[in-house]
Amino acid sequence: MNGDSERFSLDTNLLVYSVDSSAGCRHLTAIEIVDRATECDCYLTVQVLSEFYVVVTRKGMVRPSDAAAQAENWLDAFRCIAASANALRSALSDATAGRASYWDALLVATAREAGCTVLLTEDMGDGQDFGGLRIHNPFSPSGGLSSLARRLLRLD
Repeated sequence: MNGDSERFSLDTNLLVYSVDSSAGCRHLTAIEIVDRATECDCYLTVQVLSEFYVVVTRKGMVRPSDAAAQAENWLDAFRCIAASANALRSALSDATAGRASYWDALLVATAREAGCTVLLTEDMGDGQDFGGLRIHNPFSPSGGLSSLARRLLRLD
């Protein structure tokens, strides 16, 4: 942790929403999350940046050259971490035990190795705990940011 801040990470869906103008209020909220996260104790995994590129280019949301440029911008804006052999072992264990899909388990294990205690995502079970890393959906039912997301992003 950094002072009174809590280290966290972002899942691919938030990066995708940030460039998907058809996502309505999620688009605007994701832009706010990603922009603010660059100023906070937030790590991105190399996996998330890779998944971002694949998703937005496969769905035709962004031209490949623009998606690559955006991923490179985020590489510069965030502290980034790649999966280690230990993260791979942990992901294999969680996936075979049925606790998470392999790719989600790898993301969780890598973020946990970076010292993250929260993963912001809407794709996994809100409140689920993976050995000290909590899953949290940053979108409130009213369409804005959840109170935890606001705290992590230093908006409160």
